[in-house]
Amino acid sequence: MKLILFSALIACQVAMTVASLSGFQRTIVPAAANVLAGFTHSVSRSAAVSLQEAELPDGADPTTYQTKLHTIDLKRWGIRNDGSKPVETTRGINRALVWAHNSGITGVTLPAGTYTIDKNSNIEMVANMLFELSDKVTIQKEPNAKESYFLLQVRYGDNNVTLRGGIYKGDKDQHDYSKKESPYTPGTHEGGYGISVIGAENVTIDGVKATHFTGDGLVLGGHGTMVRDLYENSFESGGIDAKGKRVADPAKIRTSIPLKFDHAIFKDRREFEMANNLKLPRSFDIFFYSSKNTLISSRKSVNARDIIALPDGASYAHLVFSQKGFKGAYIEQWNRVVSSNVVVRGSEFAYNRRQGITVGGADRVLIVGNELHHMKGTMPQSGIDVEGGFGENGNRNSNIMIKDNKFHNNASYDVILYDGRDAIVEGNHLASKGAIGLAVSPPFTGALIRGNHFDGTRIIAYHDVTFQDNRLNNSYTTLEGPRITIDGMEVTDGILGISAKEAYGVTAKNVTITSKNKSAEAGLSLFGKKVKLSNITIIGESKFRTFTGGVEPGSVIDNLQVLNYNATYGLSLPPATYTNCSFEGAEGAKSGAIGLSLGGKYVFDGCSFRIGSTAMNGLIADNAKLDLTIRNSTFEGLGDASLISVQSAANVLIENNTLIANRLTRENVELIKLNDYWKRNDKHDILKAVIQGNDISSNLYAIGISTLYAGTDAPAYTIKNNKLKHAALTIKDNDVSEGNELNN
Repeated sequence: MKLILFSALIACQVAMTVASLSGFQRTIVPAAANVLAGFTHSVSRSAAVSLQEAELPDGADPTTYQTKLHTIDLKRWGIRNDGSKPVETTRGINRALVWAHNSGITGVTLPAGTYTIDKNSNIEMVANMLFELSDKVTIQKEPNAKESYFLLQVRYGDNNVTLRGGIYKGDKDQHDYSKKESPYTPGTHEGGYGISVIGAENVTIDGVKATHFTGDGLVLGGHGTMVRDLYENSFESGGIDAKGKRVADPAKIRTSIPLKFDHAIFKDRREFEMANNLKLPRSFDIFFYSSKNTLISSRKSVNARDIIALPDGASYAHLVFSQKGFKGAYIEQWNRVVSSNVVVRGSEFAYNRRQGITVGGADRVLIVGNELHHMKGTMPQSGIDVEGGFGENGNRNSNIMIKDNKFHNNASYDVILYDGRDAIVEGNHLASKGAIGLAVSPPFTGALIRGNHFDGTRIIAYHDVTFQDNRLNNSYTTLEGPRITIDGMEVTDGILGISAKEAYGVTAKNVTITSKNKSAEAGLSLFGKKVKLSNITIIGESKFRTFTGGVEPGSVIDNLQVLNYNATYGLSLPPATYTNCSFEGAEGAKSGAIGLSLGGKYVFDGCSFRIGSTAMNGLIADNAKLDLTIRNSTFEGLGDASLISVQSAANVLIENNTLIANRLTRENVELIKLNDYWKRNDKHDILKAVIQGNDISSNLYAIGISTLYAGTDAPAYTIKNNKLKHAALTIKDNDVSEGNELNN
């Protein structure tokens, strides 16, 4: 089940007031290079590399602002700071900002007080301006019944803006949620935004407080311009040859009218994309022409939603699709500008209904040192949601850094990476107890999650995520892959859960899992496809098993240590190759064995097993399709346990091991046994067994190797070259026994 499914609704809500506020990756189609047919994330190219190459976002340029702030004259502009006259106050603030901008003023402030902003309008920032407020200034939204609104907007073209300080407050507690603005709106009233940045560049938001909005405290979005849409009457049969000439081709259709680049947006933004294709292939060829109708260049196999850079001198273009007929054909031409180079720091976002910050169409964003808490009311209920709705005609998100923030008391999520590419989530304290601390959804690729503390919060990640040096307590992970790597993780009273979708799609190393609370579940859980693990340490008794799973055979597990596992429930190991691993049981109960109960191949090579003094059994293998190899390993029994017990298996090889039972309190304990007395009259279910080259010793006279009760019609097993001290062989008459040494 995909747990993050809010993109369509979020995109719809924002689209009611701006052309598009959404996000995904920036796939550039260069004017003089091959078309990039969609985004494919490179495993070797991490989010960290991408952000470092582009340098960290630095936001607005503070050197462009005046050092002494201009205080806006309330009387001159008809502004009230007692919370009254919202229409006049809003109009006055906007007129004052325009006047300041036109007068060359680059830094303004407002006197202390409460300023109510008209329910039908908002503050409109101007370019190259510092808007600085003290903590005694509250900008609040007039209570209303609107499904969507803004308090303050930084629009496309309003570049180099800084918002510093002040309290921005929504109408959540006074809002009328009972009305719909039209039959086509969702009626959820989740589109009430505090600060909105729509396609602006070089923006800093510093030390603000944005609370109590019906939607989000802050939204970073994209400015979308639909240049034109093409219907079936815009197409005709035929293709275009390499020289740009129209040719007959019944297998193709082409645009019959040119896509002109005369829209005002193309003066500054020399790129576009084709989107929302209906009854047309996703891929097409494009031909660029000059104003003199000469071919400039062409590109093959361009995809819908690729960004296409305009070649120099291009006046118009034609498209060619490989299909017969154009009935019902439709496609749109868009220019989209995401917000870019944005810094959000030292701010507080709290008590909003939907989330603290939405990144819904942005590139190069740094969100650092903020506190985000108490988001509750309508899903996703998240501290930060990087979600643009790219699949719902939205924009792109890329190069997002979320660093050193504090999250707590959010109802559902702390951080969502829903769609886009290349994000770093680093040094955050994610502490909304019982919620999801981080969700990386399928449409997102290239996330680096480093040095965070998941304090009672879960991690859900689907693919293309690198985890480094994180901590998690009192919670669990759900990791699917492919291309998920873990290097360094400390888990306390929590579960590292892996459910791989592809073979070796998840790898983990340098992980420590500690169970301190015996009444809490903790440990390692493996399901799905096979994985690769190394340097994994699991310490302490949890409520149940500290290692369990149903992963398919073939996993590779090196240097695993499971210490003091539960003496009642033991372990349930999945089929894998275990190399240089060690297992030590806790004391106190009898039934806690190391269970091998799944079909497939188990290999233990160079491992050690220390069986507690109260345990009845050490390792128990029981599955008709099980293939067990134990070699070069050591078993030490601290009590009267049978060290290796095979109840059923397709194949068993036990060779070159050392088994020591020097603390027996009774004789005739079977140290290695194939089946047991109670199954002696059942049909045999161990098809093949070789026990050879083992060194077995005990303090009392024990049964070193027992095959006597393998069941009726059991085949001959091979028992050879074993050394037994104070231990006997109790084997079937048909077994092959040779070279065994008994020293009693």
